[in-house]
Amino acid sequence: MKGSSFFGKVIFFVNSIFAILLVLGYALPYIPPHIFPRLSVLSLLLPVLLLINAVFLVYWVLRGKRQLFLSAFVLIIGIGHISSLYHFRGGSGLTHQDGLKIMSYNTRSFNINGWSKEANIGDRIIAFLTEKNPDIICLQEYHPTYTLSQEQYPYQYKKMSERSKIFGQIIYSKYPIIHTGALDFKDTGNNVIYADIVVEADTLRVYNVHFQSLRVSSKLNALTQEDSKRLLGRMGEAFKKQEAQVMEFLESEKESPYPVIVAGDFNNSSTSYMYRKIKGIKQDAYEKVGTGTGRTFTLDFIPLRIDFILADPKFEILQFKNYDIELSDHYPIETVIHKKFKF
Repeated sequence: MKGSSFFGKVIFFVNSIFAILLVLGYALPYIPPHIFPRLSVLSLLLPVLLLINAVFLVYWVLRGKRQLFLSAFVLIIGIGHISSLYHFRGGSGLTHQDGLKIMSYNTRSFNINGWSKEANIGDRIIAFLTEKNPDIICLQEYHPTYTLSQEQYPYQYKKMSERSKIFGQIIYSKYPIIHTGALDFKDTGNNVIYADIVVEADTLRVYNVHFQSLRVSSKLNALTQEDSKRLLGRMGEAFKKQEAQVMEFLESEKESPYPVIVAGDFNNSSTSYMYRKIKGIKQDAYEKVGTGTGRTFTLDFIPLRIDFILADPKFEILQFKNYDIELSDHYPIETVIHKKFKF
């Protein structure tokens, strides 16, 4: 950087720090959180780090400086991460009659704790689900005060959290459920449930997952009010719990006699270690046929995708959709898979 001004050197130094953070973010999917728990928070901040490095790249390009190669390099090597955060392509155009519609939604307990001042949140969520009418629904943070009709969904399996007792998960199905089970994680209000569902001539296992909550507000100003060291420590502990829960989940999934659909709130991003372990060879419905950012949670202006629907390769994914309704701190997601499985 010979001949650069002092200001230019300072800018490049800051640029270098964010470039290093971005590269560390790329590595996190391959590093178990218990090794560097506090560093795992970068998996949630990857969209921000990508944007910052893109801004630096534009800055150096406009100034005609060779320092542009640093940000250009770290952005190019992370092209796979960029494509997992934004998609232009859409679905196949096939209709619901061609497949099985599955929805996942963290309802934030239908607002029974009054997090939103808007009226009738619980009733409006039920009305939304009734109108969209999926074949299978996975709800996280379910509360029994609000429920869908038995006539519309004759089959269901719910399991309240062993710790909280006041909320849990539920799977609604229009197709027969022949077997159910649950994973009750220790020292937490989070859990996983599953149901084996017979769809015409075939059977699939649907997991409804709600992994360890990070207890992060959707408002950045709420985060800034908490001591940064304490915040990182708390989130680091949550990431370690997630890792243990994922290992328990994988043991259960390995024993499934049927092809698997995993739907729910991962409380982590598609650039995290836990996502990579859970996904394995499965298809991410959003990555397959989704469009846009795929956001399911918003940290003020930062779109995060922390809710997923993953499908065994035996399933053909036809459509994926995000619903932009603000009845919870999460947004509902929906996919359509072909009813004829590929065995």
